[in-house]
Amino acid sequence: MALPINYSLRNALVRWRSTLATVLGIALVVFVFVLLQSLAAGIERSSANTGDPRNLLVVRKGSTAESASLITRQTLTEIRYFEEIARNEKGEPIISADVLALVNLPRRERGGEANVLLRGVTPRGIELRPQVGLVAGRWFVPGKRELVVSAKLAKRFDHFDLGDTVHTGSGQFTVVGWLAAGGSAFDSECWLDADECRSTFDRDMYSSFLVRPVDEAAGERLIQRIETDRRFKLKVEKEVEYYRKQTMTAAPIKWLGGFLAVMMSVGAVFAAMNTMYAAVGARTREIGTLRVLGFRRRAVVTALLVEGAFLAFFGGMIGCALAFYWNGYTTATMGFETFSEIVFEFRVTPKFVAEGLGFAVAVGLIGTLLPAIRAARLPVIDALKSI
Repeated sequence: MALPINYSLRNALVRWRSTLATVLGIALVVFVFVLLQSLAAGIERSSANTGDPRNLLVVRKGSTAESASLITRQTLTEIRYFEEIARNEKGEPIISADVLALVNLPRRERGGEANVLLRGVTPRGIELRPQVGLVAGRWFVPGKRELVVSAKLAKRFDHFDLGDTVHTGSGQFTVVGWLAAGGSAFDSECWLDADECRSTFDRDMYSSFLVRPVDEAAGERLIQRIETDRRFKLKVEKEVEYYRKQTMTAAPIKWLGGFLAVMMSVGAVFAAMNTMYAAVGARTREIGTLRVLGFRRRAVVTALLVEGAFLAFFGGMIGCALAFYWNGYTTATMGFETFSEIVFEFRVTPKFVAEGLGFAVAVGLIGTLLPAIRAARLPVIDALKSI
């Protein structure tokens, strides 16, 4: 068995042109497969990495997202002093009433325009989100029409440098700081004072409440108390669970990645089969010689399958290496939940690399199987007489 396998591997080097074509074809398939999966994983991670497990998010019952929710100011007055809500060092309830607004802003270098999500928050809102911090400048001061933008968005949109003025709604805001949120959904937002956001966009209501209960038991009581009160018509869930569900954008990308992988893999299988058929045709006398020397059909089939799997694995490694080059690359897309710009990073994980390599080997084996069987069935006399 050792001789046919050694012969097949040496043949891959001798006939390097056909070998290179097979390897590069499979590398391209694996590259696209891994890259699209890592793109979807990056979007999912931006949502799954958002929020504090201690917090509860309150939105209007029936709304699918914060941006579609409306809650009256009277409701805030009635809820904020519930005994289940924790207090800070100053004795103030740890609850933030947020206002969300979409604005259309120009990209840098004349790259068109896109929607950006503005979040109006109270000072408690910053306190409730410890994963959000400043990387430059300072926090906004309520009443001074100031804006803190995502550092990642600042690289993509005009007028987001410190000191710049952003014209939106019925007013203008001065950029006083850049925020960073550790790759979470907040990296796709700009923050300003909640009351200024309401007045600028003529909003009479809030979009959501973010609450921190005293403890887990108090949180369960608070959920029960709010959701069963018919005056409010609100629903409550843990902040981390809410954002974990906001991954609709990743689903089409995953589907597209799987679809393209299947379509390209079909092409790769036929390319591998064509290459191996040509290789078998060029090596007819050599295969016949192996049979005369006493090697059985299964030895010849195994040798050719090992050759195909080896070439495919090598191509898969090249494809994964190309995809890994994009690991951590920051880009953006439109979120189907908010219709705003979502900033995320490509996440090439060991799981995707393993799947890509396994996918490559499977393509190589399938593409080599029929040519290998044909080679093994060649009559020995005919093989030796062939030119």
